Amino acid sequence: MRNLCALALLLCTFVASSSAQGRIFDWTRANDETVQMDPADFHTGRVYHPAPGGGNMHVDIAAKLPVTIAMTWADEWNNALQHPEAFANLEFRCVREHVVSATYECHLPSDRPMVLTIRDERTPDRAVLSGIGAIIGHGARRFISPNDLHIQYYAWNCVENCIQPELQWFRLIKEKYEVTQTPKVYSLLTPDHDGQELNVRIKSPVPMTIAVIPSQLADQVYDKTQTLSAALNQTTCKQRGVQSLTFDCKFDLADGPQSIMILPDSSFSGHKKAEIELQTVKCLANCNIQNH
Repeated sequence: MRNLCALALLLCTFVASSSAQGRIFDWTRANDETVQMDPADFHTGRVYHPAPGGGNMHVDIAAKLPVTIAMTWADEWNNALQHPEAFANLEFRCVREHVVSATYECHLPSDRPMVLTIRDERTPDRAVLSGIGAIIGHGARRFISPNDLHIQYYAWNCVENCIQPELQWFRLIKEKYEVTQTPKVYSLLTPDHDGQELNVRIKSPVPMTIAVIPSQLADQVYDKTQTLSAALNQTTCKQRGVQSLTFDCKFDLADGPQSIMILPDSSFSGHKKAEIELQTVKCLANCNIQNH
């Protein structure tokens, strides 16, 4: 039985995709860039803006000579570019050294923007420099063959099953009715997609049998109650002896028109009222996709 929170969610209108084949995501090529780096140079790559819960980044790096790759906070990096003394306090994440060819990945912990940084690992021949601040402030250099660097960026995109069926919950019936010994029959639905969901909720003062069966069988039971057992043997969407219950069933296109049938399990006296509520998921658009 569903709890009250789950039932409350079902009572709301929302778009569902449970019966569709799930989307498949992967890294796909985005833009790229090629730069030439001098010894000890830093290159500032793309700034990443993750979601509030964080996110991942993925790039391919190819360099002629070894480089060090790392991520750092974008605001602190920009501040250090203006105030080189601040470089000593920068926090770097996902540091990888001595890279000439690699796929570089890093998990970004929050929605705070981070920037990709790449440093040429060579030391200038004119001086031994200590710290990134000294590198930023370094003056004229003798010509040295540049380090050719190529960065291929990637984006996390849908690559398969990207167009999904649009499914939405609808209420079919919600009413109170007077219970009689005659079966109560509702013509419900003809499934419009495989795996179509039906949610049933019943509340009754007396034990009831409730079943969703092909409409043709429901008509037979309505005319001849003695055919009930045979009809119930042809469905798995049924409950006996219930007074307060919520349950779910699924149907395929091949099942055809469906009806719900409700009748008391035993005789009773006096006026009794039962409450029934039925909801289903209908396909609104792209309905043929899920059946491929």
